[in-house]
Amino acid sequence: MNICLVGVNHQTAPISVREKVTITAEKLYDSLLTLRSYISQGIILSTCNRTEIYTIDYDGCHIKTGLGFLKSRLTTESELKHVYFLENRAAVEHLFGVACGLESMIVGEFEVLGQVARALGVAEKAGVVNLPLRHLFQSAIHVGRRVREETGISKNPVSTSSVAVDLATKVVGDLKQRKILVIGAGEAGRLVVKVARERGVSQIVVASRNREKAQALAAELGGTAISPTDLLEELRTTDIVVTCAGAPHWVLTIDQMRRAMEIRPDVPLVIIDIAVPRNVEPAVSQIENVFLYNIDNLTELSNLNRKQREGEIQKAGETVASELDKFASWWQDFKVRPLIRAMMSKAEEIRRSHLDRTMKRLPRLSEEERYSLEMMTKAIVSKILKDPIHGLKASGDANHDYAEMVKELFQLDTEDYR
Repeated sequence: MNICLVGVNHQTAPISVREKVTITAEKLYDSLLTLRSYISQGIILSTCNRTEIYTIDYDGCHIKTGLGFLKSRLTTESELKHVYFLENRAAVEHLFGVACGLESMIVGEFEVLGQVARALGVAEKAGVVNLPLRHLFQSAIHVGRRVREETGISKNPVSTSSVAVDLATKVVGDLKQRKILVIGAGEAGRLVVKVARERGVSQIVVASRNREKAQALAAELGGTAISPTDLLEELRTTDIVVTCAGAPHWVLTIDQMRRAMEIRPDVPLVIIDIAVPRNVEPAVSQIENVFLYNIDNLTELSNLNRKQREGEIQKAGETVASELDKFASWWQDFKVRPLIRAMMSKAEEIRRSHLDRTMKRLPRLSEEERYSLEMMTKAIVSKILKDPIHGLKASGDANHDYAEMVKELFQLDTEDYR
């Protein structure tokens, strides 16, 4: 039995690949039902920087399961080269690191812990979670909470949204006399607006297909809400655009941007697209005086954030290692549990059968005598099985041959005990 992980993330794949496999929160439930056509149990973790499929396989690692799911979205061999595969302890350690924010582009970012919890919750609703997967993700959530409580890795939390605003500051300088247009009124949009206000931006405009959300966000943080139909007018007067909308198509196209820049050919426009899939057509970067950045361009600032948190990263790593050992112990017991149950069931069946035959040949016994015989035969079976069970728990996971030998010696069928 193996824990299997197949995925792509910001360390292995550019955004042009990641956006092809990204699954939005709205589509996660249906995607899990699609995954079910490959394997009965699995969890999909999809964030702006990763899409990962976790499965449990009983007969040999289901690498093909997750890969088959990703192959329906990645169509070329060059794209498939960005996929990584992890099994068992390596897969668990990776997920623990993800939940702690250690694997994030912005180290220590808090949002990913909620995304891990939501991945489990939606998988539960879809009916595609078994005990080992549930325990795996619950353990990861526990580790993530411990790290945030016991270390300073998330102190003065940094997010993709705040790094995007910092990048804008780096490009245009002081934000106090600048106007920023935020396209998207979800959580990322809210954080962009909040950080922009804290950095002193004088004018904030929020655009969203959901007019009510845009108005609520603008009212909460002192901005102005507009409809997407008014984007062209705003693009002609804004200094910075941050896009973070969950749209299935380009929100800003090259034709649209050309029309906007006709009015302001000599005035630079900075566009930071932190959406995955991207909101801005890449060809927009070809327009003079338009400076387009996507989420992968945040690397320099995210590396600085990592250096500033090196001491906390080490502490978090020690917590992960400790919790990893606990999970490994649970996993070792769990893996041999079907074998132990099958062995005990077979022994009990033999004990009961022989005791019943013996009882029929004996004179009528009192209840006390029958009880004594029952307890004696159970004690014999228990003592005979004690050492094999101890051996299985101690080395059955690490030594596959030992488990197979026990299975063969006792002629056990574990199918009914998984």
